[in-house]
Amino acid sequence: MLLKFALVAGEHSGDQLGAGLIRELRRRFPDARFYGVGGPLMMAEGFEVWQPAERLAVMGFFEVLTHLPGLFLLRRMLLRRFTAERPDVFVGIDAPAFNLGLAGRLRGRGIATVQYVSPQIWAWRRDRVHTIAKAVDLVLCLLPFEEALYQSAGVRTAFVGHPLADRIPLEPDRAAARRLLGLDAQRPVLALLPGSRMGEVRRLGADFAGAAQWLHERRPQLQFVAPMAGAGVRTAFSQALSAAAPGLAVQLVEGQAQAALAAADVVLVASGTATLETALSKRPMVVAYRIHPLTAWLVRRFEIMKTPFFSQPNLLAGRRLVPEFAQEQVTPQALGTAILQQLDDATHRAGLHESFTDIHHQLRRDASARAAEAISALLPSSPAGEGAPG
Repeated sequence: MLLKFALVAGEHSGDQLGAGLIRELRRRFPDARFYGVGGPLMMAEGFEVWQPAERLAVMGFFEVLTHLPGLFLLRRMLLRRFTAERPDVFVGIDAPAFNLGLAGRLRGRGIATVQYVSPQIWAWRRDRVHTIAKAVDLVLCLLPFEEALYQSAGVRTAFVGHPLADRIPLEPDRAAARRLLGLDAQRPVLALLPGSRMGEVRRLGADFAGAAQWLHERRPQLQFVAPMAGAGVRTAFSQALSAAAPGLAVQLVEGQAQAALAAADVVLVASGTATLETALSKRPMVVAYRIHPLTAWLVRRFEIMKTPFFSQPNLLAGRRLVPEFAQEQVTPQALGTAILQQLDDATHRAGLHESFTDIHHQLRRDASARAAEAISALLPSSPAGEGAPG
């Protein structure tokens, strides 16, 4: 029987997860068909891209408003086509605000549904677990503490680990990365990661560029490298550099985030998956986060955020491993000062390396294979259909 898998992945990180999942599912089901919303990495694995993953690269309450008509049209189109195609399993990869609504409707029509990457119920509105329970048959958790939150509500889950932990070596080769990027092996390197979304780069780009200029004036030997997720964000960050750091030598590279992180002595990074990627690369970091002011007001006014941290290394450690700056705290001088502290404190760097190594071991579980196995168990004909791995 020809199996069909419908996938909807949001932005670059979802594209990475989707590509690994497709690869592992195809090992089990060589003739299977994969289609839906995805990116170039998924397409390289034989995925039929109906719409690009960038369509879902929106964050924040008020930021979403201008995109709502298009997102509603996209969801209606997908609901119609998936219902007609009758996939064996629907997998929503991240993008929970979009995917859970779609999953709930598909599940009501008799299609098995999966959410790959738990919504951050530990940080925002834990009561959502009951909505999630109605929408999906299975939640695939990337972080170890998430599974218990779902099991207490009777939601079928599987902790699969994180694919980045499988892909990134336990000891990245700094010298090889610097050779690859053409960086001076003897001078310190700051990697700038202002985000993969246009909105992130527009909100943080000027301060990241300003921080680089501030640092250059105090540490002229410092080198700067900035991996860019696409042409749009490259243009936006180039404009920010021209305005805030004219003439400063910043090497912009296409993709190659892991090489830039391996090459770096310290990293200035937008909050998100890139903070975990930085931790797995064992690099000290300073994390910045900025959302629409009205969104930030709502979060504070109604105490929506339930954790003291927003960066993944701090969440995983349960303590403040790395400095975080949010909203009005994000200034070039504040970021630059924190980066110098990271550069100059050798004892702190050694402690970070040990903590980040512990996190790496926790998350290194062959995630894509475990996710594929758990999804396979949902298929009626699967001999593992009685349960998913924990």
